[in-house]
Amino acid sequence: MNSKYSTKLLFGLVMSLCSFMLSVATAEEKPNVVFILIDDLGWNDLGCMGSDYYQTPNIDRLADRGVRFTNAYSACAVCSPTRAAILTGKYPARLLLTQWLPSGRWDREHNKMIEGRYIGELPLEEITVAEALRESGYATGYIGKWHLGTEAFYYPQHQGFDVNIAGRDYGAPGSYFYPFEGTWKIPSTGQVQVKPAPISGKEGDYLVDRLAEEAEQFIRSHSEKPFFLMLAHYAVHAPLQGKAEKVETYESVDPDNRQGNPKYAAMVESVDESVGRVLATLEELNLDSRTLVIFTSDNGGFAKATDNTPLRANKGSHYEGGIRIPAIVAWPPGQKNGSVCDVPVISTDWYPTILEATNTPLRPFQHLDGKSLLPLIESRSEKLDRQAIFWHYPHYNQHPQNFPCTIVRRGDWKLIENLETGEFELYNLNEDLGESNNLLKSNPQVASELQALLSSWKIEVGADPMRPNPEYQEPTKSKK
Repeated sequence: MNSKYSTKLLFGLVMSLCSFMLSVATAEEKPNVVFILIDDLGWNDLGCMGSDYYQTPNIDRLADRGVRFTNAYSACAVCSPTRAAILTGKYPARLLLTQWLPSGRWDREHNKMIEGRYIGELPLEEITVAEALRESGYATGYIGKWHLGTEAFYYPQHQGFDVNIAGRDYGAPGSYFYPFEGTWKIPSTGQVQVKPAPISGKEGDYLVDRLAEEAEQFIRSHSEKPFFLMLAHYAVHAPLQGKAEKVETYESVDPDNRQGNPKYAAMVESVDESVGRVLATLEELNLDSRTLVIFTSDNGGFAKATDNTPLRANKGSHYEGGIRIPAIVAWPPGQKNGSVCDVPVISTDWYPTILEATNTPLRPFQHLDGKSLLPLIESRSEKLDRQAIFWHYPHYNQHPQNFPCTIVRRGDWKLIENLETGEFELYNLNEDLGESNNLLKSNPQVASELQALLSSWKIEVGADPMRPNPEYQEPTKSKK
């Protein structure tokens, strides 16, 4: 063989080997990401958030070795818009996806305004965080509730996830018990939607456990390369169905000492057990030291399930009880275990946080409304470079204390614009967490500044307006 050719061949082999070893080393250095999203979990429905009723030892343990955000917010008071914000890093108003899917509860005769327009699926043009990570070499898996589009074109497998297990177009299962099937009457049309099983199983299976089982399997199957797993539980959304033995335990608690419905409490405990299974799997495989774990909710607690006190209202309302949520981040490199952060954060922040933590190039043109929380998590900063956070909900949904609104929070101040009446409410959340004292008249300068900020934001993101409803029927006054 020609010596010159042999030298070139040897050099090529060495370079290929070096390149391979470098790619392996890079893969090993990239951290995994596990994002656990719970449906309708209230802000204080965890032991680490002050509850002595709900039993959540595994989530509390996660908080003990992570950072707990006490001023965390969902991007909306209902589910689909928040989920879209997490995946895209954009406000629901910018996406024009401001309502839960497939429809809300608008009434032609009884609602004074026509709702703002909204699309029925997460657009494929958006580059989801899963797509960004997959392009960076990650295996991506989605397990659980999707609720962002229909099967033919808009399921998780069309939005950057290699694996889709149990992700469907509906927002709640027919049942949490096998075979997980059921029906649902659509509020706006009265038609009945048939809900097929989101996942296989066997007699006696409970949906929360099945999803946890699939999450364990995904982690084991992808432990040799970096992975992004999104475990989005259907629980603790209605129907309220807990395991019988757990329900009995909470029913034995004196009603005066209950924070919520015993069935809901049983569901919370099952969710906690599922988190424990995921954490145990990471520890068993020695992945916990290089895995970013995020735990949060998509909106506040449901009024018929839990008590959100001291917060005002509940899911569906944009008072604090509907949008302030639990959020815990466990990030082994650089964090202070068991620390607490009171900086206001919101769903759009998870996208850039995940990219920065995984050394994946940021996409500022995509996650326009998010800020990386890594400086807060690693205690490199005590604040974010952000003036305010916003909400826009031009819809009706019939949850208690709900009304169409646009909101801005800047510092301790929160301004709410009622889109039906044109009236405003102003609260200082540091002094009045329960939003009981409207300070609009006593703080006209603050109100004026926030109104201007809100107006310019609505223009910037293209927030769709409401319009007067010509078919609205004024309620008849009863005769005395």
